[in-house]
Amino acid sequence: MAILLSDAGLHTRLLPLTFTRPVGELRPGILTHSAKWRLLTGLPVGHLTEPFLQGKFPPVQADRVLEVHGGVLPTEALAAAVLDLEPGQVLLGANGPLAFCLEGAAHTTAMDWTDPPAFLGQVHFHGPIEVIERPWHLFQRCGAAITDDVALLTKGRQSAPLSPTNTVIGDPAAIFLEEGAKVEASILNTTGGPIWIGKDAEVMEGCMVRGPFALGEGAQLKMGAKVYGPSSFGPECRVGGEVNNSVILGYSNKGHDGFLGNSVLGEWCNLGADTNTSNLKNTYGEVKAWSYADKALMATGQQFLGLVMGDHSKCGINTMFNTGTVAGVCANVFGSGFPPKHIPSFAWGEGATYTLEKALETCERVMQRRHVALTAADKEVLAHVFEVTEPYRG
Repeated sequence: MAILLSDAGLHTRLLPLTFTRPVGELRPGILTHSAKWRLLTGLPVGHLTEPFLQGKFPPVQADRVLEVHGGVLPTEALAAAVLDLEPGQVLLGANGPLAFCLEGAAHTTAMDWTDPPAFLGQVHFHGPIEVIERPWHLFQRCGAAITDDVALLTKGRQSAPLSPTNTVIGDPAAIFLEEGAKVEASILNTTGGPIWIGKDAEVMEGCMVRGPFALGEGAQLKMGAKVYGPSSFGPECRVGGEVNNSVILGYSNKGHDGFLGNSVLGEWCNLGADTNTSNLKNTYGEVKAWSYADKALMATGQQFLGLVMGDHSKCGINTMFNTGTVAGVCANVFGSGFPPKHIPSFAWGEGATYTLEKALETCERVMQRRHVALTAADKEVLAHVFEVTEPYRG
């Protein structure tokens, strides 16, 4: 038996984050969806995603495959319900299908996730469900994801000791340090939710942190950083300045002063010193953001929305991002004034193109700094993104 995480028709709606990963590889809390399904079920996990991503994120083979909505936040109750499915059944939540157990070699289509085949036996799930359907849902669901992940990862375990140089506001038991984690001379407030510090991560002196908060393995919170939860910074991130309710998927840097609010950064991004994001319009009105599904700016229904940045994108010092800015993959952002609200993938400054060859050279150098290789599969994905986003660079 195995778990197959389906993009469930959400690939385009979650761009630019899904240019380089399936929906099931998003990380709203401590764990990616795939890692959490693996932990909850003990089963191998694969992906049913776009063809150009399958080389890096392959499907999985088993005598029985349970196809699960990749955008749904996994929980113990949901995992138990999925494991109970029999061939020919669909698990339904209040707003649609959550999982399928199809017979033979059959697989779901995008349409099945909105209108499941009538011949399937229906099983209803009545527990709470959180779904990632748009990029901003990552920071909106971040608190629930962190709280659930902490409970799962720390059950029956004891935290590494917290240094007495720190000040704790709230319940000290809501702070969990993994092996090798360092936290010194900082203020940790758990009244809003737990604080989890990953293996070999470091919170430097003078930081102020409000939970829910997660700092991934090997990541660093720089001296004097101010973090408002819910916020989650994935493995090997470097974060400083002021951050409010934001998610950084991993391996990215916001190492200097400047404000990042209600935002999502992919992997291998870098924000130059004193970069600031606007997350609220002066009119306090609804924020519009670029939608790849609509190929236009769309009303998001959100009052607070800052920056959504795809993998491997960078910006120069003193960059000012307007509310609802969407930057693609491998964009190099610099120039005078506010950048446009939609910055295409492989954009170079104001109107030029970052050639694929040069972009890959930079990716390789950046990843080597964290001892991660740029694989042939990575290069194929980025080459595909370069090709399909050419019309946006005009």
